[in-house]
Amino acid sequence: MSHLEAEVDLVNKHGVNCPPPQTPARLLDKLVGDFLEEQCVNPTFICDHPQLMSPLAKWHRSMPGMTERFELFVNKKEVCNAYTELNDPLRQRELFADQASAKDAGDDEAMHIDETFCTALEYGLPPTGGWGMGIDRMTMLLTDTTNIKEVLLFPAMKPDESKKD
Repeated sequence: MSHLEAEVDLVNKHGVNCPPPQTPARLLDKLVGDFLEEQCVNPTFICDHPQLMSPLAKWHRSMPGMTERFELFVNKKEVCNAYTELNDPLRQRELFADQASAKDAGDDEAMHIDETFCTALEYGLPPTGGWGMGIDRMTMLLTDTTNIKEVLLFPAMKPDESKKD
């Protein structure tokens, strides 16, 4: 049995919903969401994510297979996502290509290749960090909202109520 098959079996065994594409990253993310994030009522930092879950983060300096990343959860909601940016242009382009393949396979959270960013890396973008904590996440926390699209002011990002699942 492959690792992917074992992960699919584990997700199914615990009744976790993971629609296709069932990649290792998506399966692990769904398991973390159902079992770990649900425990994070008080302010909680989840640190040092696996590389497969953090394709844009720099690899951890002392823990192989992990990244320098953390998320802050409050009341079971992600309030902040932060990481050290990967600044190796060749590796970054490869990871963007993997993301683009996942997006083409139906992963709506995956990204396309950002050539402008890769070019900046080639010119020597210094070590940087990503920090994702905006008014939108705080509004979600204060309004007890579960989907970030429900608090965005941009009409194109709001959920289309006329579409039924």
